[in-house]
Amino acid sequence: MDIEALQKFCLSFPSVTEDIKWDHDLVFSIGGKMFCIVSLDTPFKCSFKVEDDEFEEIILQEGFVQAPYLARAKWVLVDVQTKLNEKEWKQAIDKSYRLVCAKLTKKLRAELGI
Repeated sequence: MDIEALQKFCLSFPSVTEDIKWDHDLVFSIGGKMFCIVSLDTPFKCSFKVEDDEFEEIILQEGFVQAPYLARAKWVLVDVQTKLNEKEWKQAIDKSYRLVCAKLTKKLRAELGI
């Protein structure tokens, strides 16, 4: 999956915002909380949240590492664009979105319509 396809997919979720942070990262958020970060620099790199109990297993796989500064929150960094097929990319980003949504307050989820 390339940046444009990932961007289109992330923006398909309800109430998602997109902005540039740290001068070179495209960040997708829900309720002010990030769920996907894509480097605009080459080579392609993408970070997203995973379930706590999957984190250790995932970072042992080739192409995955602990996301800098976010590993304590169970985020991984994929540094090989072709490591996941399109279906796997969508599943991973969807899961990250749902994990972050679940941490939002009920009030905020209601305000966002999610």
